[in-house]
Amino acid sequence: MSEFTKILLNINFTFMSIDKKNLEELKKMLLKEKEELEEDLNRIAHPIDKKEGDYKTSFEDIGVDKDDNATEVDQYTQNLAIKNSLEERLQNILDALEKMKKGTYGICEKCHQEIPLERLKVNPSARVCIKCSQD
Repeated sequence: MSEFTKILLNINFTFMSIDKKNLEELKKMLLKEKEELEEDLNRIAHPIDKKEGDYKTSFEDIGVDKDDNATEVDQYTQNLAIKNSLEERLQNILDALEKMKKGTYGICEKCHQEIPLERLKVNPSARVCIKCSQD
């Protein structure tokens, strides 16, 4: 047996073991949430063409006096915070969908063990298992 083969045999490969029915259910949940997040983002920002999931918040011009300017800045700041939160959630969903394509969905990014199906049903875009999320 070659040295390379020995190394490969010692590596602990973990692949997705979610059955097809549950995987389809989780994918539908992810796609539904993706659509909802994109709708929410489109209300306060505009998509950037470079990468899916990137949005730019626009600065609304309400008026010229100091009160209007203060309102504009306040609204922009609120929209920016909301946009960042929505973008992060959207990116987690896009990453989860990509992992489904690669066959690595449902694997904890920290300990590389399977994320329990019950957790994924509650949070289909979970990146880590409950134990690692508490560390």
